[in-house]
Amino acid sequence: MELNVKTLEGKDAGKVSLSDAIFGLEPREDILARVIRWQLAKKQQGTHKAKGRAEVSRTGAKMYKQKGTGRARHHSARAPQFRGGGKAHGPVVRSHEHDLPKKVRALGLRHALSAKIKADDVIVIDNLVATEAKTKALASAFETLGLTNALFIGGAELDGNFKLAAQNIPNIDVLPIQGINVYDIVRRGKLVLSKAAVEALEERFK
Repeated sequence: MELNVKTLEGKDAGKVSLSDAIFGLEPREDILARVIRWQLAKKQQGTHKAKGRAEVSRTGAKMYKQKGTGRARHHSARAPQFRGGGKAHGPVVRSHEHDLPKKVRALGLRHALSAKIKADDVIVIDNLVATEAKTKALASAFETLGLTNALFIGGAELDGNFKLAAQNIPNIDVLPIQGINVYDIVRRGKLVLSKAAVEALEERFK
């Protein structure tokens, strides 16, 4: 398939050919969901923690004698049923990460790209370069292109001025081609690829 290439000023800059093997798949939500779940699980810090009965600071002495009181048998005030006692089966520090095959991850990326193409949410820009690091100027260019919520994917090296100017604009993310991922593609409205990014994707999946 072919897409029109635009400049940041909104002018036509020719056409680019996209591979059907990358951008022409029928999107599958189950694969996208698996990859996004894997990404978000990997991002979780897992530093949640509740104190168990062995960790709370209370006396370990028996609360009262075993027999003769008419009350239930208890030993330590650290037990979970008492106020100030330890938490039973509470969260502990752990990793939430789980495995996902590389082939599924790669397939998920292709399905995410295909989903954006199918929704007509992909724009190809000839070059993501700003003459100066001015947020106002770049925001004006984005407004001309109708971009209010977008993910920009550049080549292996991002233009410093473009990156600095874009980082203060709400709902705009800028990543090099190495950082392209399913979650960021899906969470943003438009996907803006540079010609260098398209070439890198073709090379990666050929």
